[in-house]
Amino acid sequence: MATVNFSVPDEVKEAFNKAFAQQNKSAVIADLMRDAVARKNQVKVRRGALRRIAARRNASEAVSERTLRSARENGRP
Repeated sequence: MATVNFSVPDEVKEAFNKAFAQQNKSAVIADLMRDAVARKNQVKVRRGALRRIAARRNASEAVSERTLRSARENGRP
């Protein structure tokens, strides 16, 4: 098990100690760190997905306004 030291503003430390007074603070910090890592990984996955979507859109054939309008109008009753 590793030991980690962080500097935080006094008001954050006080609020944390108050909010988690009856809990194992090391366990709480470890859970928060796991959540932060998971969020960071999700951001990477989402950015990759958005890049792939954008690449597909850019690679596909451009459709003219005339073609779009015709498709809309033909599809209406």
